[in-house]
Amino acid sequence: MAVITTDTGEIRYLNPPVLEVTREKYCRFKKMRWHYIDYKDPDFLLRFINDQGKILPRRLTGNSIKFQRKVSQAVKRARHLALLPFVTDGLK
Repeated sequence: MAVITTDTGEIRYLNPPVLEVTREKYCRFKKMRWHYIDYKDPDFLLRFINDQGKILPRRLTGNSIKFQRKVSQAVKRARHLALLPFVTDGLK
């Protein structure tokens, strides 16, 4: 890492310092030993969709592939029953 000190004593980095924030992802459903995701609970499903109503990817939620598919199916069922909107702005 290259560091430059200015005349005023201010330290400037040529490359931004890398902050190591290691937050391990986990599947909350596996941790809590859930086997079923209720599609009739839109408040819970709101955690897995963004402001536009799109389903968040598993790289952001940390879900396993098995539960990501179950969440996706539950959100789609809730949309079909009009419990969740298909497309919106400012959902949260």
